[in-house]
Amino acid sequence: MAIKGGGFSRKSGASDEIPSSSLADIAFLLLIFFMVTTVFRTDSEQDIQWPEAEATEKIDEKKKNILNIWVTQNGSIYMNDQPYTMADVAPVVGPLYAQSDRRLVISVRGDREVPYRIMNQLQEELVNAGVVRVVFATELEQRMTRARR
Repeated sequence: MAIKGGGFSRKSGASDEIPSSSLADIAFLLLIFFMVTTVFRTDSEQDIQWPEAEATEKIDEKKKNILNIWVTQNGSIYMNDQPYTMADVAPVVGPLYAQSDRRLVISVRGDREVPYRIMNQLQEELVNAGVVRVVFATELEQRMTRARR
């Protein structure tokens, strides 16, 4: 003898709620994925011969408060890996220096063979921009920075 219906009822297909039990796992995996695949931009080194100095100090400033100005042997000027002319230095550096509340440190990284007149022109442009904090990078400072890494 067969039992009709058997006392079991069938539930309808869909639920009204969004399952949230695995959302935290998915969010965590996405966070890890984006952290691993992120590429941090670094300043590219210019090919220069560093000037020598008997005494030098390391800059104790946060990296975001340092603007590196590279001067190559032929007189080319690079800021933030972009080439600039000498006339562009004051209009570019002046607003950056003002925005930082005068905390920006200009690090001039010049080749050993750069003519003095070019370095003098660069200094005059920085003075016209109102910059007060200027340092000149040397070979000794470069070695100290590499040793620290």
